[in-house]
Amino acid sequence: MIYFFLGQSNTVFALQIGRNLSSTDITKLEWLFGGAQLQNETTLTGYFVGPRAAMITPWSTNAVEITQNMDIQDIIRIEEFEKVAEDFAGYDPMLSQKYDQLDQDIYTINVKPEPILQITDVASYNKQEGLSLSDEEVNYLNELADRLGRPLTDSEVFGFSQVNSEHCRHKIFNGKFVIDGEEKPSSLFKLIRKTSEENPNEIVSAYKDNVAFIKGPVVQQFAPKRADIPDYYALSDFESVISIKAETHNFPTTVEPFNGAATGSGGEIRDRLAGGQGSLPLAGTAVYMTALSRLEKVRAW
Repeated sequence: MIYFFLGQSNTVFALQIGRNLSSTDITKLEWLFGGAQLQNETTLTGYFVGPRAAMITPWSTNAVEITQNMDIQDIIRIEEFEKVAEDFAGYDPMLSQKYDQLDQDIYTINVKPEPILQITDVASYNKQEGLSLSDEEVNYLNELADRLGRPLTDSEVFGFSQVNSEHCRHKIFNGKFVIDGEEKPSSLFKLIRKTSEENPNEIVSAYKDNVAFIKGPVVQQFAPKRADIPDYYALSDFESVISIKAETHNFPTTVEPFNGAATGSGGEIRDRLAGGQGSLPLAGTAVYMTALSRLEKVRAW
């Protein structure tokens, strides 16, 4: 069952739920949606732009969680739609789509899975799909297919390529190094960790979670004397610990081109908070890195 709530500026909230809404639910939701009114129609005519049916947005995930905390159960999905003119084209078709009406089928997905493909030419498939496999990796997959006695499937080749995730090339970081036929005792990742092991300096914790900590300055805090009972506020000094963190999701990622990339900023906050009790995110920065462009040598940088 899908209910429509019409808000200001032609915004429509489309709510999918596995049961009928009670009057109490409706009152709560109208407040939650900033005064948007429940529409009695099961179909809204006109043209609307909103999320693609197959892509549940991070906004929807958060909105559903909020309704659960408000004791409104069984809600599956909530999305925002904007009413637009028929000739409106100012939206990103990778993220959104234009609907000629909103009805009970807006979240229905009638996509049938494509048949499994047998990849007999890994090198050509690599170029065709842009998998960025090296010649050594292509040879490895060909040898693997020979050992299995069958061609690899498209999902197997694609899955192998994603071991080169949006973070780094894990199989190289943790792989064994064999140089001139001799296996080396340390992987690349062990060599990276070795620097902090031999020179811990002011490190409190590193490589134990998704965030590292170093000793910080003595900080003066204005807070209640005790946190478990009502108490007077007072100034107190404590030795702070500073977290250091970099979230390396690319935008867009290959596996989840758009919504998954939101993990970049969200993961930054999540991992700091998960690092220990009393964690408090203070600031975050975003950097978009590209290769050095081939411009004139005399250009000032």
